[in-house]
Amino acid sequence: MKKNLAFGFGTAAAALVMLAGCASKPDSYYTLASPVVVAADAAPSTLGSATPLYIELAPVAVPERLARPQMVVRQPNGSVQVEVLEQHRWASSFENELRDALAGGIAGRLGALDVTKGGRQTSQPVWRVAVQLRQFDAVDGGRVDADFSWTLRRSDEARTMVCQLRLSEAVGGGMDAVAQGAQRVTAAAAAAMARSVSAAQANPAATACTL
Repeated sequence: MKKNLAFGFGTAAAALVMLAGCASKPDSYYTLASPVVVAADAAPSTLGSATPLYIELAPVAVPERLARPQMVVRQPNGSVQVEVLEQHRWASSFENELRDALAGGIAGRLGALDVTKGGRQTSQPVWRVAVQLRQFDAVDGGRVDADFSWTLRRSDEARTMVCQLRLSEAVGGGMDAVAQGAQRVTAAAAAAMARSVSAAQANPAATACTL
């Protein structure tokens, strides 16, 4: 009798474990990088020209609560609460994902070479971009609000240009929609940063952005 009871209990426990495994959802991973640069926004490529354009993005400074691979969303209606979503993650830590997306977006729009991770001789001038993300609030079924500031300097010049940009994107319900909204915000920031490089090239005396 005891053996049958033990066997029955063990079978039930195994079934519960299997059910729990089936009920758990697999993790979802997202990227901030846009699939393509819109052709209308892209500048003629300088690659292969006598004076190619180089850009280099410093590590992006982000609020400490965002420096993680998990997506972080704010509760709606002005709540002070945020939620760290273990099963919804960026493809890498958020600050690294943001840096890669911005660097690729800026270079793509300028037809430039991204030397953020190396590949440039020290004799070649490069446009250095240092970005600080002051705000990045995402609300499921609401909006993604972001506040970027950045400095821009060519390596062979003393002048520094200072820029700031606030962006907001409406998003639908679900984490896919939130990630897509964050991707659109990042693409818009990259486009603005590319414009600031073009403006700095056109006006060597400029020290502030007009976006």
